Amino acid sequence: MLRRVRAALASYDRPAQESEAAADARETPARPESVGAPSLLERFESELQQVGGRAWRARSANELLALLAEILPASARIVCSRNPLIGLLGLERKLESLAYSVTAWPPVPDTSAGNERRFFEASFAADAGITGVDFALAESGSLVISSATEGSQLVSLAPPVHVALYRPSQLVATLEDVLDRSPVHAADGRAAGRSVVFITGTSRTADIEQVLIRGVHGPRQVVAILVEDGCLPEEPGASP
Repeated sequence: MLRRVRAALASYDRPAQESEAAADARETPARPESVGAPSLLERFESELQQVGGRAWRARSANELLALLAEILPASARIVCSRNPLIGLLGLERKLESLAYSVTAWPPVPDTSAGNERRFFEASFAADAGITGVDFALAESGSLVISSATEGSQLVSLAPPVHVALYRPSQLVATLEDVLDRSPVHAADGRAAGRSVVFITGTSRTADIEQVLIRGVHGPRQVVAILVEDGCLPEEPGASP
C-alpha cells in the first residue's frame, strides 16, 4: 500500500522543464476582482428584504401618501408614535383625509395614566402602526427604535403591520456605529430612553414541528420607507 502511495505522489512532481514564471503563477493565488461595495441604503434594503421586510423610497409628500395608501388596508385603524418626523410630515391629518382612523401618542402635557391606557388599548386594536427610527442598521437590515423617541414601542410591536419611516442621515453601517451615536442623555439632561429595540424583519417562530409561522410575537409585515428631502415641507423663506 505504501508503494502505491509513493507512486501516486511521484506523479504530482512538477516537471523539470516547467518555467519559473509558470511556477510562480501556480504558487501565487489569484486575487478576486474588486467589486464596488453597495451603498449603505442598498445594503440596508437588501438585508431587510432577506429577513422578510419590505423597503420603499418616497421622494415627495404625495409619493409618500400614495405608498401608505398602498401598504395600509382600506379604512384601517392606525396608531402613530410621537416621533418628530411623523409630526413634521403632518401624517395624522393626511391619513384622516383618506378615511383612516388615526390615534396618535398623546402630547407630553397630556400623558396622564388614562390617556396612556387608551393609547395602549388602541395599539392592540390597530391594523397598523407607524413609527420613526433612531437608526437603520445596514449590516443586518434592522430598525433601531427607542422609547425616548417613540413614546410607546407598542406601536411597532402590537399591530400586525409596522411601517417605519427613516431619513438618509439615520443610515448606519454597523452595530458599533449605533452604540457610538446613541446618546446617553437627552438634551434636557434626562436619561436618553428606558429601552431600545432592534427589529430585524417580521416576527417569526418555528418552535412547533419546525414549521415557520410569522406574526406570532409581533407584526406579520414590516415596511421601511426612506423619507427623502422632497417629502418635507419647505421652511419659511426657503428659495423655490
